Amino acid sequence: MRFAAEPGHAPDSPQRTAVLLVNLGTPDAPTPAAVRRYLAQFLSDPRVVEIPAALWRPILHGVVLRTRPARSAAKYAAIWGEQGSPLLVWTQRQATRLLGSLGERGHAVRVRAAMRYGSPSITESLDALKAEGATRVLVLPLYPQYAASTTASALDAVGAWVRRARRVPELRVVADFHDDAGYIAALAANVQAHWLREGRGGMLVMSFHGLPARSIALGDPYHVQCQATARLLAERLGLQAHEFRVTYQSRFGRARWLEPYTEATLRRLARDGVERVDVVCPGFTADCLETLEEIAIAGRSTFLAAGGKTFHAIACLNDSPAWIDALAKLAIRHLQGWPTSTPPESS
Repeated sequence: MRFAAEPGHAPDSPQRTAVLLVNLGTPDAPTPAAVRRYLAQFLSDPRVVEIPAALWRPILHGVVLRTRPARSAAKYAAIWGEQGSPLLVWTQRQATRLLGSLGERGHAVRVRAAMRYGSPSITESLDALKAEGATRVLVLPLYPQYAASTTASALDAVGAWVRRARRVPELRVVADFHDDAGYIAALAANVQAHWLREGRGGMLVMSFHGLPARSIALGDPYHVQCQATARLLAERLGLQAHEFRVTYQSRFGRARWLEPYTEATLRRLARDGVERVDVVCPGFTADCLETLEEIAIAGRSTFLAAGGKTFHAIACLNDSPAWIDALAKLAIRHLQGWPTSTPPESS
């Protein structure tokens, strides 16, 4: 009796290595229906909303998914580009640039992007890598600071795929890179490039995505890692303590989240007479709703309405050369010991 091998795993198939870049996700379109589908998946993740399902489901389906999609769709529409969702566009571009950068260094690996929520899903991308013959996969979540709601959730999705797979490839994971020298250097270069174009303001606000305060008590190192990133970036930029603030954005619900809040800080700075602020979002490696709408649009409005004069939102790392170089070096370190040269073609 002959047994069929899974696609990409015939006995004589060459051994291939791959990198899977994972980002949070995005709706397929800036419409209420598409946003509702996205939010239903995102907010149903128990890693994201740590409330017992029996209590949360009625709120999610009875209130949140009835009211929030239309408001969020309008925000997405304000930042949607000709090529689609900025987060997806930039993440796919990072994957393409990383593939080229690794190739230039002599590493013939596959690289694919995936979204934890939305498309292309982690399952779709892992299936594609397996079909291409990948027998070793480095999972690289694009979250510099570790949180259960982001990195661990991405690994949950990888684990769900593993549970369904017959033959599982070797897997490695990059848990975080909050203090990686290349990442910090890329952040600093990005800020400095902005200052070279626009002049330097007297106050730099480093805004990280927020988390419920209880996540720290539950064991997340996120807050400590954000503080470490901010300190290293400030040192790299030569900033004194009075020249920068570390804040947290994107609060959801009534619970206490990590403080100080970005919105309140922008308002307070303006009322204290600070005329110009520059805002950088070190926790986001690609521009998205939280940077382009919440900061560049809503944050600007908050600061100016409170009496501020000039507001600058600094673009994320996106596909800047310094970031792609740092990403390639990060991947190479974690690929050590795995074959990454071009495999011979099977006859």
